[in-house]
Amino acid sequence: MMSINKGKEIAEGSSRPTPAGAGADQQSPPALSRYESQKRRDWNTFGQYLKNQRPPVALSQCNANHVLDFLRYLDQFGKTKVHLQGCMFFGQPEPPGPCTCPLRQAWGSLDALIGRLRAAYEENGGLPETNPFASGSIRVYLREVRDSQAKARGIPYKKKKKKKSPLKSNEDTSSFTVQQS
Repeated sequence: MMSINKGKEIAEGSSRPTPAGAGADQQSPPALSRYESQKRRDWNTFGQYLKNQRPPVALSQCNANHVLDFLRYLDQFGKTKVHLQGCMFFGQPEPPGPCTCPLRQAWGSLDALIGRLRAAYEENGGLPETNPFASGSIRVYLREVRDSQAKARGIPYKKKKKKKSPLKSNEDTSSFTVQQS
C-alpha cells in the first residue's frame, strides 16, 4: 500500500529533504530544476500507485481510467474546500463560517500534475499516441473539476486570453523617427 506521505507530497507539490551526507561517495548529477524534480517525484509516485493496485498494473498497460482513479485518489490529500450543492455556503466566494464540505485537490494543482506526468510519460519512452495523460477523458475530467469548483465558490472561471503582439503600422513607427537638422 502506498504511504500517505507519498500521496501528500504529490498532492502538495512539496519537496523531500535529502539526508545530509547521502550519496557523498558518488559524484552527483547536475541539480535538477524545481519543475524537473517535481516531475520526477510525480512520475515515481504514479508508478508506485500502479504497483500498489490489486493486481499491479504495468506502465505499458496503463490507460486513462488508471489516471482518473489516481486523480480521485489524490483528492483525499486536498486542501481546497469545495462546497456541495446542499451546503448553505455553496456559491459564496468567502463563506462566513465553517462547514463540513470535503477538502479536494484544487483544479490548478491537478492540471499542473497532468502536464508534468504527460511530459514524463514521453520522456520515459512512451509514445505520444498512447499517452494516457493526453486522453480526451482526462481533459473532460479536468474541465468538470474546474467548473464544479468555480460554481462551488461562486466565481466563474475566465480563461486568460493570450496576448497578441500588435502589428506595427507605418503610422506607429513614424513618431519614433529621429529628425536630423
